[in-house]
Amino acid sequence: MITVSNVSLSFGGQLLFKDVDLKFTNGNCYGIIGANGAGKSTFLKILCGEIEPTTGEVVISKEDRLSVLRQDHFAFDEYTVLETVIMGNKRLYEIMKEKDELYAKEDFTEEDGDRAGQLESEFAELNGWEAESDASKLIQGLGLSEDILYSQMSTLSGNEKVKVLLAQALFGNPDIIMLDEPTNHLDIDAISWLEDFLADYFGTVLVVSHDRHFLNNVCTHIVDIDYTKIKMYVGNYEFWYESSQLMQRMIKNQNKKAEEKIKELQEFINRFSANKSKSKQATARRKLLDKLTVEEMPASSRKYPFIGFNMDRELGKDVLKVNVKLLNNVSFTLSRTDKVAFIGESEQAITMLFKILAEEEEPDEGSIKWGVSTSRSYFPIDNSAYFNDNDESIVDWIRKYSTSEVTDTYLRGFLGKMLFSGDEIYKPVKVLSGGEKVRCMFSRMMLFGSNVIMLDRPTNHLDLESITAVNNGLRDFKGVVIFASHDHEIVQTVANRIIEITPDGCIDRQGTYEEFLDWRRERGMKSFIE
Repeated sequence: MITVSNVSLSFGGQLLFKDVDLKFTNGNCYGIIGANGAGKSTFLKILCGEIEPTTGEVVISKEDRLSVLRQDHFAFDEYTVLETVIMGNKRLYEIMKEKDELYAKEDFTEEDGDRAGQLESEFAELNGWEAESDASKLIQGLGLSEDILYSQMSTLSGNEKVKVLLAQALFGNPDIIMLDEPTNHLDIDAISWLEDFLADYFGTVLVVSHDRHFLNNVCTHIVDIDYTKIKMYVGNYEFWYESSQLMQRMIKNQNKKAEEKIKELQEFINRFSANKSKSKQATARRKLLDKLTVEEMPASSRKYPFIGFNMDRELGKDVLKVNVKLLNNVSFTLSRTDKVAFIGESEQAITMLFKILAEEEEPDEGSIKWGVSTSRSYFPIDNSAYFNDNDESIVDWIRKYSTSEVTDTYLRGFLGKMLFSGDEIYKPVKVLSGGEKVRCMFSRMMLFGSNVIMLDRPTNHLDLESITAVNNGLRDFKGVVIFASHDHEIVQTVANRIIEITPDGCIDRQGTYEEFLDWRRERGMKSFIE
């Protein structure tokens, strides 16, 4: 258990949060959310003791072992994979090294024998005899071969190191696990395995993640960092988001009677508590929701950008015909009801396809043909050409793309929907953060009135609120969507067709993302990075 009492933190004169009083208990998984810069990773560092709070204290029982996902991919290059994983249990690793040193001595004394006996006893208590087997299970669960255990970390690829460091954080059944963005660079099967591992975990788990699908599957609670306050709520991310939206609507609806509001809220709670999953986390979450009162419902005042696309004209029958060579031949035809997600191991090939579709690049072989009724907007993965060395203010930058109104009043209102308010609209675009630039790019696209929108990994640099807004906008759009994304939830809820680009050509299937993944698993096909 972790007890947080009266914690506050000021950083460079800025107050990140204050008066934080929370308890994190066994058998629960806590998803820590908040806007970019709110202090999610900083709060984790306070909890694990890396940073001292300005006021207050964090108390962890001395008997509890804490494990943290390490982010430095080069810190263990001089060790083998097996050693790196076992280092997840620091005391066990120390015992193993001391034992090896003792038994390697030529002049082994009686005193050394006594010490060796003590170490062997503690080694057995810490399940040292099963250490290699346990490390192997974790490594294989995350999709790596058992043969890799004796390889040097320095010989591994970046994605392999990510999996080894995750295995290190999970090794030896720690009482408390802290994971900062654990699904980054993991393939689909590894994420699924991690979800199963955490869903049935006995200890306390704290997670920072932008992956809503992952948060929904593993979390029993959401810890929301919002406006210098940190509050804890029962339920997963979907429950937190939808109940926050519902509460905001009710606050605005002053005419509805209190009894009607309570009834609607109770029905909402009942719907979420009726989760059919049999995992321990889902069962625990259901029990907590059953006890939830209306007064404990999330009521976040956090603002979301508005992302919505309107078509200036309807699409005709013919939308797009493609027959080009990338890794191999890629051939497909789009109709006016298609929302297509492109997936595959080679992100470079997918980005090149988008550049060809946007007519920024010519294919080496083959051709593309757009229908005469199409009008297109493109969101590139690299937007630097739009902003680098550009002294224009946000409002002047966006004015160039407005096809109708160009007055400051109209553009101010438009930018306000994207959370640019007050004098912010006069900020030079070249100094904007990654997330602000992405919001500008969406503003630009929304002004075009296109009936086909193309997006190459649009949620990079975005916080959960903006990702959710993108998801809603793409889901509700009536035209054609062509996109690539690492966000599982967006692909699942937006796409009605999946095209996987492979070295042997493309796999093209109608249906949802989950249906596509099931189809692949049934055929024993190799997993890919989401």
